[in-house]
Amino acid sequence: MKGDTSLFAAIDLGSNAFRLMIGQPARRNRQFVIEEVKSLREPVRLAEGLQDGALDDSALDRGWQALARFGKKLRGFEAGRVRAVATSAVREAANAQVFLGDAERHLGFPIDVISGQEEARLVYTGVTHRSPSPDKMRLVVDIGGGSTELILGWGDQPLLTESINVGSGTWSTRFFPGGHVSPQALQQAERNAILQFETVARRYRQLGWQQAIGSSGTARMLAKVLRANALNDYGEGGITYSGLLRLSLLLLEAGHVGNIKLGGLQAHRQSVLPGGLAVMLAAFKVFAIRDMTPSEPGLRFGVLHGLMQQR
Repeated sequence: MKGDTSLFAAIDLGSNAFRLMIGQPARRNRQFVIEEVKSLREPVRLAEGLQDGALDDSALDRGWQALARFGKKLRGFEAGRVRAVATSAVREAANAQVFLGDAERHLGFPIDVISGQEEARLVYTGVTHRSPSPDKMRLVVDIGGGSTELILGWGDQPLLTESINVGSGTWSTRFFPGGHVSPQALQQAERNAILQFETVARRYRQLGWQQAIGSSGTARMLAKVLRANALNDYGEGGITYSGLLRLSLLLLEAGHVGNIKLGGLQAHRQSVLPGGLAVMLAAFKVFAIRDMTPSEPGLRFGVLHGLMQQR
């Protein structure tokens, strides 16, 4: 793989996890597509290490070690075929420059700290690349570890993009410390997320949409859990409001994320389940979403798409 000039690599320094995706351009039915060759995930939990606005020593070390492992996989890649982007946790960290100095050395490539607007644009590009739909208005909701990107678009053109400082990791830490879940905490987490979404919701509701897509790991996690535990109404797939409510009841009955036993829930996702669920419930309420389709492509596909279009 090393030195293969047909390959491109995208690195996403997310607030919950760092991810590396290696892909190559291909043609299917005369259409340009991105073929995934290899993906790696490192559960860095960067947002958990934000103490008083700065990344603590443990989070810094976890991030550097993960990027060193990615760097070994990328040896032999040309600089123009690799792009690394950092999102919410690094954007917010007061000591971001301390982290980035060693991070770039370990990775072997520059790291772009992208704005929330740029993140939203890249997410939408990734979604529409895999799922073109030229005659539909679509709402894309990308709930990350530290922020949520909201994109309203027609075909492959984003019309409205917003980045809100609400995320599954930060909300889990803030409202469910130690993994404890109570009715009051869940209500408070949902209410606070609703207040944040309402600051931008009016413009989205005015334009309207025909389809809602969840492009993040949070959306994929929730869809998998709802399906594996038959929590949606009969015959419904993806993410539904009724399914989210049933999942809420199960989580409240457990009282702690460590006590809940759910099919489809990966161990590394357990700690961020309460925050992710609360934020998704808020999004469904504010934007009157009935059901949502999960999407695998998102930010990394968008980054790869940009790299390939430049060659």
